[in-house]
Amino acid sequence: QVQLVESGGGSVQPGGSLRLSCSASRNVLSFNIMGWYRQAPGKERELVATISRGGTTNYADSGKGRFTIARDNTKNTVYLQMNALKPEDTAVYYCNAIYGTSYWGKGTLVTVSS
Repeated sequence: QVQLVESGGGSVQPGGSLRLSCSASRNVLSFNIMGWYRQAPGKERELVATISRGGTTNYADSGKGRFTIARDNTKNTVYLQMNALKPEDTAVYYCNAIYGTSYWGKGTLVTVSS
């Protein structure tokens, strides 16, 4: 059973930064793809960023130039560095990992407000 645990969410003012962490219960290199998704109130869950086993990254247009996904294989952790945050970034952020099937964490709330 794969477990993903997110952390690092919180409240921040517009223009601020946060770094989210996703700790996996197994070697992150065992997953085909890991990524971050988010779900704002009243909206569907959407892709934020992904990183493949080979290290290829992919970003939604909303986060390009502001968000960076990275991986620390020694810590079995994937990060999402978020800079220049906007109120519209407010959402619950979920970690996802694909290995045969899709696994999800329980999410961490990010609130961007003045």
